Amino acid sequence: MERNVLIIIPAYNEEGNIERVVSNLVQNYPQFDYVVVNDGSKDTTADICKRNGYNLLDQPINLGLAGAVQTGMKYAYENGYKAAIQFDGDGQHRPEFISTMYEKIQEGYDIVIGSRFVTEKKPNTLRMFGSNLIQGIIRLTAHVNIQDPTSGMRMYNRKVIKVLAEQINMGPEPDTVTHLIRSGAKVTEIQVKMDERIAGESYLNLSRSAKYMTTMFTSILLIGFFRKKTILQEETA
Repeated sequence: MERNVLIIIPAYNEEGNIERVVSNLVQNYPQFDYVVVNDGSKDTTADICKRNGYNLLDQPINLGLAGAVQTGMKYAYENGYKAAIQFDGDGQHRPEFISTMYEKIQEGYDIVIGSRFVTEKKPNTLRMFGSNLIQGIIRLTAHVNIQDPTSGMRMYNRKVIKVLAEQINMGPEPDTVTHLIRSGAKVTEIQVKMDERIAGESYLNLSRSAKYMTTMFTSILLIGFFRKKTILQEETA
């Protein structure tokens, strides 16, 4: 059976946020399906999900964000979803924008990015400096201008879900988006608003942010140049 949108919620140590995030989806956005991918959390994230009867994929060990998202993409592909969106378990992403993103998928886009900076100006911060650099590198290598390349709120259509589910080295990062664009994927952005994390700590501190940016630059500029293009294949009925 073909379904519409799956919300994939990767969660690692999100006991302070996950109930609020999922209960909001269940109560206010029942038109969308969701799955929580517990990525080997050391806290009570999995227990909270089980106690509330949430749709849960419970990984016994921590695979990292890429592994958690790929698990969700496998679930989305195997269950026939037309689109899947990565949705943070910390409460920063807002579900009221999902319908508009899906409309863009229906228009024929392969990837839709929930962007903070389509109509809003970027703040002058060190993190946004890194975002600007990645934006410039993507424009240079893929000839597409993405205003918010580090946004984690991304929706994919079914042919991209298949790629993300089945292929390795396809983490949910700007280098993968760049590679998919160079492989022929059509991408667009819509303006969204994001909230601040209420509980817990973000993975990206200053040193990890610097490492992340270095990794993205290397992957997009060097590795991406030699990377074989991925075949994005339409499915036949």
